Amino acid sequence: MKRSIAILLCAVFLLTLCACGQQNPTATEAAQPAYRQVSSEEGAALMKSESNYIILDVRRQDEFASGHIPGAICVPNETIGTADIPELPDKAQLILVYCRSGRRSKEASQKLADLGYTNIVEFGGIIDWTGEVVTD
Repeated sequence: MKRSIAILLCAVFLLTLCACGQQNPTATEAAQPAYRQVSSEEGAALMKSESNYIILDVRRQDEFASGHIPGAICVPNETIGTADIPELPDKAQLILVYCRSGRRSKEASQKLADLGYTNIVEFGGIIDWTGEVVTD
């Protein structure tokens, strides 16, 4: 009888150990963005090394008109919701996202990830941009 109880306790102990070893995401891991963040310099390097990408400025249209990265398109963060974005038809295309300081670009990047875009790189704000800027 004692032997049966000892075996049962060992089995319960082993099952408990196995359950503790499972890899369940923590709240912090689950909250990690589904996009990649890089510095402004790394964003510029990607523009030189990659092809077939979109530079996405998520500031308001008036901010975009006052100065933006050459080749960028403007889709304000406030307009990104749950609907598909006509300016971004290919959800697998590399999309390089920026705003003024980096806050809206992070928000927009997460919204894009939530919409199913899979190749998003957020590189902060134009205030850190050392490359060329054009105006409309």
